[in-house]
Amino acid sequence: MSAFSVADPRTASRGAWLFERIVATGSLVLREVGGTRAGEVAAHRYLSSPYVTAAGIIEALSERTRLASAGRRVVAAQDTTEINFSGRSAARRGLGPGGDGKSPGFFLHPVVAVDADEEAVLGLAAARIWTREAVKVSDRHARALADKESARWLDGTQAAAKALDQAAQVIGVADREGDVWSHFAHRPAGIDLAIRARHDRPLDGGTSLFEALADQPPLLVTEVAVAPRGPGDKGRIAKVALRCGPVRIRRPATAARTDPEVLELGLVEAIEPDPPSEAKPLRWRIVTTLPVKGAADAREVVRLYRLRWRIEEVFRALKRDGLALEETQVQDGKRLFHLAALALGAAVRIIQLVDARDGGPRPMSDVLDPDLQSAVTILVRSREGGTARQKNPHPEGSLAWLSWVIARYGGWNCYYKPPGPKTMAQGWQRFAATLAGLILARGAQLP
Repeated sequence: MSAFSVADPRTASRGAWLFERIVATGSLVLREVGGTRAGEVAAHRYLSSPYVTAAGIIEALSERTRLASAGRRVVAAQDTTEINFSGRSAARRGLGPGGDGKSPGFFLHPVVAVDADEEAVLGLAAARIWTREAVKVSDRHARALADKESARWLDGTQAAAKALDQAAQVIGVADREGDVWSHFAHRPAGIDLAIRARHDRPLDGGTSLFEALADQPPLLVTEVAVAPRGPGDKGRIAKVALRCGPVRIRRPATAARTDPEVLELGLVEAIEPDPPSEAKPLRWRIVTTLPVKGAADAREVVRLYRLRWRIEEVFRALKRDGLALEETQVQDGKRLFHLAALALGAAVRIIQLVDARDGGPRPMSDVLDPDLQSAVTILVRSREGGTARQKNPHPEGSLAWLSWVIARYGGWNCYYKPPGPKTMAQGWQRFAATLAGLILARGAQLP
């Protein structure tokens, strides 16, 4: 992963070490991540190095995702999250205002690759990290597309197309903020989109987007899993009526005159006619470039859009419920961006390990070099017990097989509830240290 540094191999090696330590410790506290005083100093030096860029770190992390996505149908889920230091702003420097317009903060916009068929997280495909200018900007309608924050959606899709160029198919999904005209008008060739509609756009013929399917009877009523909306919410199953059909969306007045006058797209509606009294009704209108010729197509578009929730899980692992990036003591903006890039990759890795705990066909190479399989086999056997429940049930070389032994190193006893993110993070720390010792004892070289 040479891109952990743009020029210096020693710095690149230190970056790869720091990334693994963040995953291992489940922490962004550099004293804890470093392990020793020398390790803490090494972590600080990496974050401050002139040879390091956030873009380079993201590129290094995306390379494994590129390999994992080869030949597969991939959902590229993107969204934005804010790291706000309200109440923890003392001595922060190099940061503009956060979402509240006052407290220092910055923003992350990752693209997470998800296997469209297995629904497992494949890795981080791309990300943008930025802070806002302290000065007031001009009216957004007067600015060029490249100067608007909304350009991040098209940028994310373009970056995904580049990073996932070995995939059989790439479907970009985004929530309502991603409903930007340019996102559809300038999408890269070979990538599809499924974006939840935010704007009731005018259609060719005089109607509007939200009215387009109003008179159409439902194709079918089906069940959709609604993700949890916050702590304590376990989610629910909603019964929704599905409708779909082609639409011709007219170019908005604010778009460039060189854009197409009309875009021919598809619309899928998933609307809950009788929601529970205490629940917010599910009402999804998904604009897509995918086929929408009938009930099967509509159901598939809804399923693919639902995979957007995987990026919310990454955000939880990144923030207060996991690595707690917003609690970091790192103060300088540039160093914060470097740490945030590493933390994004670590959050994705933790979710991958949690994904694999229940099985699945993903290979170990998604997160670990395949050359290490023989050494991992030794560690698996050392953690197996005498009963059937204490045997690793997964195929050797699979990600699930690796996840099982990592959970064992994290203290999981093969009984009771499945291991969660914290167990996986603790297990990785002990597993990685033991694996490194075993490799060195055998006279081999660490990859």
